[in-house]
Amino acid sequence: MGAEDIELVAEDDLVPISALQHMLYCARQCALIHVERRWADNRFTAEGSILHRRTDTGSGERRRSVRIERSVLLRSLRLGVFGVADVIEMHGGRRPYPVEYKRGRPKKHRADEVQLCAQAICLEEMLDTPVPAGALFYGRNRRRKVVAFDAGLRALTEVVAADTRCMLAAGRTPPPEFEARKCSACSLKEICQPQSPGGPGIVDRWLKRAVES
Repeated sequence: MGAEDIELVAEDDLVPISALQHMLYCARQCALIHVERRWADNRFTAEGSILHRRTDTGSGERRRSVRIERSVLLRSLRLGVFGVADVIEMHGGRRPYPVEYKRGRPKKHRADEVQLCAQAICLEEMLDTPVPAGALFYGRNRRRKVVAFDAGLRALTEVVAADTRCMLAAGRTPPPEFEARKCSACSLKEICQPQSPGGPGIVDRWLKRAVES
């Protein structure tokens, strides 16, 4: 398939890059935020906002051979996303290197990596230049985690982007699925009610217990 055969997404159908991170973490969380427009802060989101505010208020600068741009607008019609990059470093004045700031520590899931990879794909489309790697800066350990945008991560990012666009276009919020570690850290826990006794299948479960008793 050539470049001319790639189907592009219409401007009105683009989804936020941040939605991909939400989608891979929890599809219900993604829908609550981007379909139902629900939001609530907790300690983790507040810390993240402070960390991002420090990058958003800074202006561009140059450090030796690296030019640093902050709060860069991004878009990809091929991936179907738009957003803002925390920091783009231009190494040697030519090669873009996205850096995304996150609170906490590196995670076992790949949601943060997918978000960063989506930024790289946007940069490749906008600047017509390869972006082989970037970095995630974690506030808890004050270190960068280098992320290589290999074929596997790119494929995962494309699948998550397509699934996210499909779910948001349908306007449906998935039912809750309780997972202790994820749900306890989620700022939308009280809105989501993942352990609510009135969740999906409550009537069937009640009838089953009634019959068995």
